[in-house]
This record gives sequence, structure tokens and C-alpha cells, in this order.
Amino acid sequence: MARHVFLTGPPGVGKTTLIQKASEVLKSSGVPIDGFYTEEVRQAGRRIGFDVVTLSGTRGVLSRIGSEPPPGKRECRVGQYVVDLTSFEQLALPVLRNAGPGSGPGQRVCVIDEIGKMELFSQPFIQAVRQTLSTPGTVVLGTIPVPKGKPLALVEEIRNRNDVQVFSMLSCAVPPLCRREPRLRRALPIPALPTPTPRFNPGPARAPEQGGWQGRPTSQSGR
Repeated sequence: MARHVFLTGPPGVGKTTLIQKASEVLKSSGVPIDGFYTEEVRQAGRRIGFDVVTLSGTRGVLSRIGSEPPPGKRECRVGQYVVDLTSFEQLALPVLRNAGPGSGPGQRVCVIDEIGKMELFSQPFIQAVRQTLSTPGTVVLGTIPVPKGKPLALVEEIRNRNDVQVFSMLSCAVPPLCRREPRLRRALPIPALPTPTPRFNPGPARAPEQGGWQGRPTSQSGR
């Protein structure tokens, strides 16, 4: 039975927005939740990189255009972006460890947005993700990229896990939260929340140019 929930879709489709909104609902419902999301950084209207932001509000650099790696560190580059592994690990790893076996009894949610090329330069991060997925009582709410180019080993591993359910987002027409998508809501530990009448069709997705959301698991799941 699926325990963890992952969103996938093309860059800019709204995965992080939905993750943030779902996190707000879970927190307001009294569900213990921690984790991080990635956020683009713009300067004079131009994207210059990405930050990693924890749910408690702590922010650090994930990548920047044309920046140099710290002295003595190898360069980790995705396109024009150079990844700051030290900064990323300083924020992401403690959050994942807090969701580990020593975090106390009861169900809790760990947000991991995202598990992509930049993050996967970090071997400690890969190990921490595997540990978190295997921790009893922890539900992971995360994002993974759509397949493109060379497969990412951990992403494929996650897709093929029996305890993972993947939802595919096809366009920017993001519905108002998981409470309006019954399949996604049932997959998350949201207690005793009323389910409003959906304003969108949770069945087969419409064509991307029409806008739409494919609110069903997919086995065919970058920034």
C-alpha cells in the first residue's frame, strides 16, 4: 500500500506551489511536518539561481549562475547553474534527520522538494532520502522530475517503490489544494477535513494546452 506521495511534472507547472499549500493545510490540521522546498531566485527579473528553504523559514543557497565552488571542492554544475553542496547539505540534511527514527512516536510528514539533478550531487542526501522513506511513521511528500535524458537512479528507485504513489501535474492549472483532489487527499494524513465538491474533473487529464491536472497515479513519472 502506498505511504509516500510524490508530484511530478515539467518545470514551472506548480509542483512547489502545491507542496507549499498542502504543507499549510497539514500544519493547520495539527499534523507534525518538516522539510524543505526549492525556490528560484531572481535579480532584475532574471533568474540567477535557486535557494533551498526549510518549512521553518531558514534559507540557503542551492545554486547560482556562474558561481565558483568553494576552494578544494569539485564543481557540481547543471547547465549554467553551479550547485553549492555545502550550503544545501547544511539545511537539508538536518531536516531529513529530524524525520528519522528518533523523532518520536506518531505519524509525521517530511517534505522533500525536490529530488532532482542538483540535489543528487550529494551522496549524504541520497542516503538520507532512502533512510527517510524507510522510517516507520514518516510520510514523505515530495517532488521528482519528469524523465529526460539519462535516468536519475534515485528518482527511478522512488518511482518503482511499492509504497510510493506518484501524481502527474500537466499544466499550471493547479487546483486549490489536495482537499479538492480526493485521491491526493486520501494519500496524505489529513484528519477529519471536509471534502468540498471538486471544481475540476479528477479523471483523465485534458490536453496540456487546455490546462489540467492528472489526479491519478502514474508509473511514467527536471527542474
